[in-house]
Amino acid sequence: MKHQYDVIVVGSGAGGLSAAVSAAYGGKKVAVIEKASVLGGATTWSGGWAWTPGTSLARKDGVVESKEEFQTYLQAVVGEYYQEDNISAFLDAAPEMVDFFENNTDLQWTPGAKINDIYGTLPGAGTGHRSVGPKPFNGRKVPKSVLPKLRHQLYETSFLGMGIMAGPDLTKFLSASQFDPRGWVHAARRVIVHMWDMVVHKRNMQMVNGAALTARLATSADKLGVDLLVNHSAVSLNYKNDRVTGVKVQTPQGLVDFEATAGVVLATGGFPNNVDLRKELFPRTPSGQEHWTLAPAETTGDGLSMAREIGAGFVNDLKSPAAWCPVSLVPYFNGKVGTFPHIMDRAKPGSIGVVSTGKRFVNEANGYYDYVDAMLKAAPEGEPVASWQIADSTFVRKYPLGMAKPLPVPLTPYLRSGYLVKGKTIEELAQKCGIDPAGLRATVTEFNENARRGEDPEFGRGSTAFNKYGGDPTIGPNPSLAPIEKGPFYAVKVVPGSFGTFDGIKADGKSRVLRDDDTIIDGLYTAGNDRASIMGGFYPAGGINLGPALAFGYIAGKELANS
Repeated sequence: MKHQYDVIVVGSGAGGLSAAVSAAYGGKKVAVIEKASVLGGATTWSGGWAWTPGTSLARKDGVVESKEEFQTYLQAVVGEYYQEDNISAFLDAAPEMVDFFENNTDLQWTPGAKINDIYGTLPGAGTGHRSVGPKPFNGRKVPKSVLPKLRHQLYETSFLGMGIMAGPDLTKFLSASQFDPRGWVHAARRVIVHMWDMVVHKRNMQMVNGAALTARLATSADKLGVDLLVNHSAVSLNYKNDRVTGVKVQTPQGLVDFEATAGVVLATGGFPNNVDLRKELFPRTPSGQEHWTLAPAETTGDGLSMAREIGAGFVNDLKSPAAWCPVSLVPYFNGKVGTFPHIMDRAKPGSIGVVSTGKRFVNEANGYYDYVDAMLKAAPEGEPVASWQIADSTFVRKYPLGMAKPLPVPLTPYLRSGYLVKGKTIEELAQKCGIDPAGLRATVTEFNENARRGEDPEFGRGSTAFNKYGGDPTIGPNPSLAPIEKGPFYAVKVVPGSFGTFDGIKADGKSRVLRDDDTIIDGLYTAGNDRASIMGGFYPAGGINLGPALAFGYIAGKELANS
């Protein structure tokens, strides 16, 4: 049995769906092959923000920056790992991609007006308008044939399965913990609608963040006639006469040849769930099991394996093999364990991160990548890599501490499950966590003395626009600092995790897959986390995975549409 298309896209995250939509818009017959039973990959579980500097949305808001400014910043961050051709291609394509989707599809954007680049002291760093995110999307607008195929919101980053969008939506939810009537009204309205949707539709219909991004892309693809095929697992590439001509696919009906007259796009999400490759490439992961990714289980490196089988290059010499993110493990009473990403809580005032010695090791308000990078270096040799986020009772009633929610949500379930550790004193908390009590007491005492003055001499927390934006503007003199002094005290254990992999398939600025000698494999393209990161294994800004994924997917789709 054979199925014939112009373009086969393997994988349905941001990169794959971007390629599918742009190729279909160009008149090609396209199929998306998805291994899982649902579409969206890791994109659905993400914040949905894409770093795309230089867009028309920024210009409309009066922010006009040059390509040279973006290059200057990236050069300052990545240094010797700077990839001139790929970065130039990305910076040219990103604004064009944003306009293409805004003007021609259901993917509509909201600008990240206040989202700062992470390393604000470096030349060329931006203080907003370099990111875009998807506008919220009502699930009732998704075609009925597509809606059941959409991956649900990651439970750990939701409230009872309901996504909360960064920005005004989240701010209003947090204000409810301070008994702001407007926050209570907003939260109540959102929760009531969500509970109704769960009864009627058996899923969240108020789609935000990554869920909105994939829902909008999948809706656009469906309207353009793209076949969205779930439970279809790509097995190998068909390679004839030095050209990729299709894919062998394991379908519910058996093994089927999918022919691609124009080409194939690999966008399977990298290899974050490939234990063998983690063991080989990840630091301080001796068995491959000492790492917890936020990517779905299906991301085992299928695209990379298929590409390498026909001679594609594998880039594995970047600064880091993966996009690190600190996570905590959430035990549930049914025996399952969830993974929670510590993205926004670390920057809030009144909390610190420490290793087993009780010492701080990083500016907690810096990027999530930096937190894990520092933790990997600071954790004592011979011990599992871990840290603890420490806070007092004031903090936990005002802000989230990992999965634990602020008022009015009770802390009891998190304490009973062991996720949240509680101590009447700093010393008692330290003993329960296996932290050196004297070391933690000394750290907290010194931190508190400095925090009252709004200072952090050791790590400079709160010194950049990125730090300040992640803090609490109602707290002064430093919105990222407050003492830890009101008992009881609380802790959550934090371990190394990632959003996905940086190492990956070698590719050029036109998304074409390359051999080690830089020759092109005809008919084969890649986007998303399957391709090696153009950021050299660094994390210059939020959205540096999704921005290139969308841009290079768009490039691949255009190239195939013109072939």
